[in-house]
Amino acid sequence: MIKQRLKYIFLFVTGGLLYNIVELVYRGWTHWTMFFLGGICFICLGLINEGFSWEMPLWRQVLTGACIITALELGTGCIVNLWLGWDVWDYSGVPGNILGQICPQYFVLWIPVSLAGIILDDWIRYWRYGEERPHYRIF
Repeated sequence: MIKQRLKYIFLFVTGGLLYNIVELVYRGWTHWTMFFLGGICFICLGLINEGFSWEMPLWRQVLTGACIITALELGTGCIVNLWLGWDVWDYSGVPGNILGQICPQYFVLWIPVSLAGIILDDWIRYWRYGEERPHYRIF
């Protein structure tokens, strides 16, 4: 039980740090709440293979991951931007946005991010925790 908790803490911190690094490189700044969003996203990406069979095609895993990230971004945006008014991001000027918190352009960005996150999580679980060696079906 403790090992399992420590594993998820490690995965959460890894995802949070990577998300902050991506934001720093892409936008030049980040917000502390994005650490938590990144950690939750990374854990959720890793749970795709835990909840579904390895036989699920990789393209479906990636699209599922992009949908999960988009949903978490919407929920987080509604809390930190709309409810708390912290103005961490605002996509209201972007075509197709929903409440200024998500937009189709960022959904497309989450596709390669999901691919990288799924594969990284799988290999961390294999190398660090001795879980099943990653294998994928493309189609």
